[in-house]
Amino acid sequence: MATLGAFAGAQTGAPLTLPAAQQGALEAERARINAERARLETRFLAEEAACYDRFFVSSCLGDVNKRRREATADLRRQEISLNDQERRIKGAEQIRKTEEKSSPERQREAADRRARALEDYQSRLDREQKKRAERGTAQSSEKANSEASAERLRANQEKAQSRTDKQAAAAEEGKKFDARQKEARERRARYESDQLKRVKPPAKSLPLPQ
Repeated sequence: MATLGAFAGAQTGAPLTLPAAQQGALEAERARINAERARLETRFLAEEAACYDRFFVSSCLGDVNKRRREATADLRRQEISLNDQERRIKGAEQIRKTEEKSSPERQREAADRRARALEDYQSRLDREQKKRAERGTAQSSEKANSEASAERLRANQEKAQSRTDKQAAAAEEGKKFDARQKEARERRARYESDQLKRVKPPAKSLPLPQ
């Protein structure tokens, strides 16, 4: 995009249409924006598909759509900025052609204006690139936090399920223990009953002699 400022050195008598280098830079930037839009859409479609494997599907889809809108709006801002820059370059080219017939002083003033415009554009471009880098870092951090939260949720669910399983196993083991205790008591009662039945009654005493 830095080559877009080359109009300050354009040759006298150049047509109003943009020079090849500037036109190529504009087209390259538009191609980059379109490629970035296609890449983002592919990524968001994949994220939407992954949402259906999660527990909170609606929340996941809403998050994906929010980030899609933000990314699309950012690309649209870049396109608008690019179109504005193209119009300014064409306007400056028209001014240059007009001022070629003016006095040297007017030409110097025009050159100063073009230089200031170039400096202003480069400053705005630097700020925009910095913002994109910051947004990319923030999105990466947000994704990492989201994945960490999901991992903690899975871990908590697994712990809760493990506690439930242990409690169920303990309850089942308690039932088995009670059943064994009951069975042991019943066996003991039967044994004692059998023992009582086996004891013979004492023999009757002989009668005393008369």
